[in-house]
Amino acid sequence: MSGRKPASGRAPGAGPASAKQAVLSRFFQSTGNLKSTSSPMGASPKADPDADSAAPLASTLPPQLPPHVVVEFGRSKKRPLESDEPVQKKAKKVQEKEGRSDSVISGDAEPKKCLRTKMVLKSLEKLKEFCCDSALPQNRVQTEPLQERFAVLPKCTDFDDITRLRAKNAVSSEDSKTQNSQKDKTVFDLSPSGSSQKDNNLQMTSDTKPSNKRTKSIYTPLELQYIELKQQQKDAILCVECGYKYRFFGEDAEIAARELNIYCHLDHNFMTASIPTHRLFVHVRRLVAKGYKVGVVKQTETAALKAIGDNKSSLFSRKLTALYTKSTLIGEDVNPLVKLDDAINVDEIATDTSTSFLLCVCEDQENVKDKKKGNVFIGIVGVQPATGEVVFDSFQDSASRLELETRVSCLQPVELLLPSRLSEPTEALVRRATSARVRDDRIRVERMDNMYFEYSHAFQAVTEFYAKDAVDTQGSQSFSGIINLEKTVICCLATIIRYLKEFNLEKVLSKPKNFKQLSGETEFMTINGTTLRNLEILQNQTDMKTRGSLLWVLDHTKTSFGKRKLKKWVTQPLLKLREINARLDAVTEVLHSESSVFGQIENHLRKLPDIERGLCSIYHKKCSTQEFFLIVKALYHLKSELQALIPAVNSHVRSDLLQTYILEIPELLSPVERFLKILNEQAAKIGDKTELFKDLSDFPLIKKRKDEIQEVTHKIQIHLQEIRKILKNPSAQYVTVSGQEFMIEIKNSAVSCIPNDWVKVGSTKAVSRFHSPFIVENYRHLNQLREQLVLDCSAEWLDFLEDFSEHYHSLCKAVHHLATVDCIFSLAKVAKQGNYCRPTLQEERKIMIKNGRHPVIDVLLGEQDQYVPNSTNLSGDSERVMIITGPNMGGKSSYIKQVALITIMAQIGSYVPAEEATVGIVDGIFTRMGATDNIYKGQSTFMEELTDTAEIIRQATSQSLVILDELGRGTSTHDGIAIAYATLEHFIKDVKSLTLFVTHYPPVCELEKSYIQQVGNYHMGFLVNEDESREDPGEEQVPDFVTFLYQITRGIAARSYGLNVAKLADVPEEILKKAASKSKELEGLVNMKRKRLKCFAKLWMINDAKGLQKWRDEFDAEETSGLSS
Repeated sequence: MSGRKPASGRAPGAGPASAKQAVLSRFFQSTGNLKSTSSPMGASPKADPDADSAAPLASTLPPQLPPHVVVEFGRSKKRPLESDEPVQKKAKKVQEKEGRSDSVISGDAEPKKCLRTKMVLKSLEKLKEFCCDSALPQNRVQTEPLQERFAVLPKCTDFDDITRLRAKNAVSSEDSKTQNSQKDKTVFDLSPSGSSQKDNNLQMTSDTKPSNKRTKSIYTPLELQYIELKQQQKDAILCVECGYKYRFFGEDAEIAARELNIYCHLDHNFMTASIPTHRLFVHVRRLVAKGYKVGVVKQTETAALKAIGDNKSSLFSRKLTALYTKSTLIGEDVNPLVKLDDAINVDEIATDTSTSFLLCVCEDQENVKDKKKGNVFIGIVGVQPATGEVVFDSFQDSASRLELETRVSCLQPVELLLPSRLSEPTEALVRRATSARVRDDRIRVERMDNMYFEYSHAFQAVTEFYAKDAVDTQGSQSFSGIINLEKTVICCLATIIRYLKEFNLEKVLSKPKNFKQLSGETEFMTINGTTLRNLEILQNQTDMKTRGSLLWVLDHTKTSFGKRKLKKWVTQPLLKLREINARLDAVTEVLHSESSVFGQIENHLRKLPDIERGLCSIYHKKCSTQEFFLIVKALYHLKSELQALIPAVNSHVRSDLLQTYILEIPELLSPVERFLKILNEQAAKIGDKTELFKDLSDFPLIKKRKDEIQEVTHKIQIHLQEIRKILKNPSAQYVTVSGQEFMIEIKNSAVSCIPNDWVKVGSTKAVSRFHSPFIVENYRHLNQLREQLVLDCSAEWLDFLEDFSEHYHSLCKAVHHLATVDCIFSLAKVAKQGNYCRPTLQEERKIMIKNGRHPVIDVLLGEQDQYVPNSTNLSGDSERVMIITGPNMGGKSSYIKQVALITIMAQIGSYVPAEEATVGIVDGIFTRMGATDNIYKGQSTFMEELTDTAEIIRQATSQSLVILDELGRGTSTHDGIAIAYATLEHFIKDVKSLTLFVTHYPPVCELEKSYIQQVGNYHMGFLVNEDESREDPGEEQVPDFVTFLYQITRGIAARSYGLNVAKLADVPEEILKKAASKSKELEGLVNMKRKRLKCFAKLWMINDAKGLQKWRDEFDAEETSGLSS
């Protein structure tokens, strides 16, 4: 211990043994506490700051402990800082050259160094590392009176509070010449953006003897590098490549440990966790699925090139190479290919058939009517970076935000890009949409400052992005089309451009001609979000899965891109008769064709990977060589096979739709052959870019680099002759062991013949291996050239992908053709099911269905329990309204849903489950069903019911199909009847739409008398037990037993038989009997009132005494019979 002075009064006999005994007895005593003893030296009251920590500690140790050990022990402890002061990392003990005095010890002689004492102290320091109590022993000694006891061995555990661990590890020794010159040096905010701990910044204080000699900082170089990267991506979890693993730091590590179930521990200043490099894609996908933004940081330097660079002694440089969220999960880090061989099988590749839309929403509350009512003008832009699809829309929405909800339901986005402030109704919709799914599958929400949604800022950003392409006529037209979009759409587009630039995916927005408007009112049927949910078109309402939905019934596609296309077809039925019939003609031909052409094409489709996503990955230059080879080879094989089928297609296929698409595909795929021939298959499969290209004539830089490598290799091989002469061994050969090349292996017994300037590389018990000076120099140069070759090949690979991307749009067109063919084949599979027919589509308003069935229930029931078919006859010229009554659970809701689903299927271009069907083009289907409140909107059940009805009244036209199920049931009987009656009359008189109205209110059925031509009363058939007519006053009433016939029948059902449903639901029998008795009583009162009303109506018609007497007799008789009953 240089610079130490012995204390006066020291016991001369004290040695290493006594020191060891004292320290161990202090640290490992099992139960009691050591009482503090008086200090052997007199400490000055104006002592050096170190005395505050050393003197009290010395006084608490046994007398046999040497004073120099006491001082050393005190110095090895961490000194506590004042409360709320910044903390430092524990500095390494650097031997100071200058001697220093210690006020705790007096005397001139320097003690001898004691090896055993050092070992004890070193062990003690290691033990302290495992101590998890933030209040260390010497900390307590300083704050407690000297006579107080202190704990000998603090509690130790593997899992401790993270903040306490940080605080403990950050406390450092403040040994320096000038203790009074402390000042804060640097402040780093290490909390992730959006964290609740933003204000708890970790500060660094200066130290004259820093712990890291290279960086002069209390942080390690890697930690400083992480801090710099984290400052640029505060909201992302960073995976940092460190050799053979990826590491997480700080709060990122804590999140990763929690979500990935991996181990997290404290290392230097940060909590850290790690994952192996080959499992990166698994963990990135898991984090992204839970809604996090994940960044991948990779090393950008290699060892050999770094050795000759200017920064050879510094840390490896790293940079953020990729960012991932739910909508931007594209790249070789997250799309591994499991296996690649000649027989490409789509099942071997991890495919994701779901949509992954990023949806941006912008509001304009200024230029809108009825602003006070919550109306707003909304613009949206939806982008699917994985497939290249871009949609936009603008519309005025009411306070219920039904229009926005409809578009969210159709697109099913995985990520929302929103301004920091939105109107309250829109915020309520966002909360409802993001909470609707299970925890690991919620919609991710990204907020951006409202400044980026301002029109002036957005217009400038959009202009800068698209102006570079507006050099030719076509580009100028596209540019003018963009700037003429609605202001809210331009604001969304600018924000999405800015957002996607973070991920290098903005290229997907570069072709405005591929943008599609979502709500083409002249092109597609209107199906709002409520209707999608009520009719269970995309998912069932039980567990929100696809099974049990209309999409599930229709989906027999063979490809991932075909599934996505069919989903669009289902949510966007056609309005143009010609397009619908073209699809129906194609389905009919596939269904009845005896040619093998369609079977062969279907087999080819079955083998295809998700080439739509693959092409988009290539377009973004984020694909691996394996993925590129898989996609290009699949397209080339498909082109060859379809090319061979062209004669058969020309001769056997009659459908214009199928013939056009199938014949166009080979021509559109023609560019892929050239790119496939350039590639070396084996190198592509293993990802070796240095051997990827067969012909290097188009890659002069790679050729030059390989020539240089060949030259150096040749020189090394020639040098072997010289080595043989030196060693006098004509058979000497180079050997390669563990990646080390060009080594000369010599038996250990003959090592003496090796020249002194040779470098020993490795050895075993039997042999030693050497490099000559010539090989050392040239082998280093060779490795540099090889690593430079890898970099050059990577650059050429990106240029190669850019060249391929010029054909992206034509290849995408071919994929869309394939998807359409796949959808046609799927609908043909549906048509092959039993008792499906081709519907007849007409322009006039009518829905004629003979023995139709609910498509989903029909499949679920199967052949054992056949669905009871029902017919429908609605026409704009005659009966266009059906009022449907009947018992509860009699099948009313299934019947009205069946009519709507058959109409949708017909306009998709599918066969329908009926014997015959004639459907007039319907411009929209609007439904009001169910009884649920909406907590997020703050709306009651009845309010929700009437809000939906109000939207239907505003949007429905005479060409629409309107379905209202039990309107008015959420309030009192009189109010409910009044609302139902008035609403239905409005649809009959004013809207004049085709309407199905389900009700339990008999007065509503009176509308048939007022509108005989337009309205018909129907009920679902049923049978009641024979005891219904028996009335025994002394017998207890029991609910009627009802048999459902599920058959639509003319006429009104006088009762709903709700008690029968209560019986089916296992309501206790005593309650049922009481309810039956009460029902009978109430029914009797109502009947009596009706009879009296009839009698008094007759009274007004009597004009003589005889008639009056007769009326009185009849009235008395009825009263007597009523009382007796």
